[in-house]
Amino acid sequence: MLADRTRRWAFALVSVSGVMLTLDVTVVNVALPAIGAQLAASAEVLPWTVSAYSLAFGALLLTAGTWSDAAGHRTVFASGMAVFTLASLACATAPTIGALVAARAVQGAGGALAFAPALALLATTHSGAARRSAIASFAALSSLAGALGPVIGGGVVAALGWEWIFLLNLPVGAFVLVAALRVLPRERPEPTAAPVDVAGAALAVTTLLALHAALATGSSLGWTSPVTVGSGAAFCVLLPVFVRSQRHPRALLNVGVVDGAAFTAAATLTFTGRMASLGTLAFLTLWLQEAAAASPWRAGLLLLPLTGSLALAGTLVASVQARLGPSRTVASGFAAQALGLVVLAVAASAGSVPWACGGMTLLGAGTALVFPPLLTVTVSVVPAERTGVASGLTNACSPLGTATGVAVFGALFTALGGTGSAFTGVCLAAAAVCVVSVVLARRLLPGAMPGEPSVDAPAEHPSTHAADLRRSSQIK
Repeated sequence: MLADRTRRWAFALVSVSGVMLTLDVTVVNVALPAIGAQLAASAEVLPWTVSAYSLAFGALLLTAGTWSDAAGHRTVFASGMAVFTLASLACATAPTIGALVAARAVQGAGGALAFAPALALLATTHSGAARRSAIASFAALSSLAGALGPVIGGGVVAALGWEWIFLLNLPVGAFVLVAALRVLPRERPEPTAAPVDVAGAALAVTTLLALHAALATGSSLGWTSPVTVGSGAAFCVLLPVFVRSQRHPRALLNVGVVDGAAFTAAATLTFTGRMASLGTLAFLTLWLQEAAAASPWRAGLLLLPLTGSLALAGTLVASVQARLGPSRTVASGFAAQALGLVVLAVAASAGSVPWACGGMTLLGAGTALVFPPLLTVTVSVVPAERTGVASGLTNACSPLGTATGVAVFGALFTALGGTGSAFTGVCLAAAAVCVVSVVLARRLLPGAMPGEPSVDAPAEHPSTHAADLRRSSQIK
């Protein structure tokens, strides 16, 4: 009874926090005009209200996952929620744009600490089919929150003001923090566990920060701006240094995977999946505003086919995965994404919103099928004591994929003139990413989870099974 109660609470707390942390990546976008008007922020500084959160969140996920293995998943999760909640209050009461940007950076750091051990908490409190179902629901809710960000943000800003985007985090964050400390199991770190690779962690944070900064500033300030060039150069210098620093048994990236190819594929496909879905969301919203002459609020409502199909397919993905296995499920999801993006490309070229609804439905359903199996693979091919770093590493690929998608597709969108035909080009490029991902999923992902029969394996003939039983009885 106690175990069932712990599992239910773990899933509820991780899911609520995941929704809140993901919302804060996209929900602020629609509030930028109101923030700029009230705090007298210039057009150059205002986007950092969004970027500061994303940069801190993406740069710290890997290190936060490693720390959670050493200090305990509950401890790091609760610490992250405390930092995130207090920083939300600082955001809502910020007197200047500089104070708001700084508070958003701290909020992103807290979000990384809370989000990194999320998968590990689900993996350690669930097993078998229950684990697949919990991870599938968590992934679907987080993806849905990211897609609904503009809708929720627009509604809150219109009804209450931009400060309430952050104030609403306070009661939710406080509840999750108190409940986590009271309900989630306290882990005792293994006495033989290797110490945290402090030098590797510092290098990882710096390297990821430089990469995220180059991608964020390149799409907003221009690819030849000093900040973008400097960040890109720093990344090129730091990356080989970080790689060399990881060549020892206690390295940060010593995940101890059972199936290295499957783990690498899961991380890579998480990156490409985010690139093709959330990386194109901003351009889809822009096109809807242009094609339907819609306000940001109405454009958010026009995204309901995407969010609705994502939510519906998310309720079915656990059973689909159990039937098809990770490889086929993920490949099917990427195929649906590719088809949806092609339909969106046709809709953009024809200026047809009804066609766009069909494309968004396919894109949402495909997105729901992609991520849950990848997260399940991640925590299934590593030892239990390394689920935190595995979760952090895979989760770090999510914001990086989104940032890369926005940067790459943004450059393409601008080069093609920023019109309906430009959105057509973005959709076709993203569809190509999905097609490549289909091939990678089929070639590298396992047909089943470790310890489960592969769905690709041929079934045994009844006579063969009977013969085995006869031989067994003769041996006895």
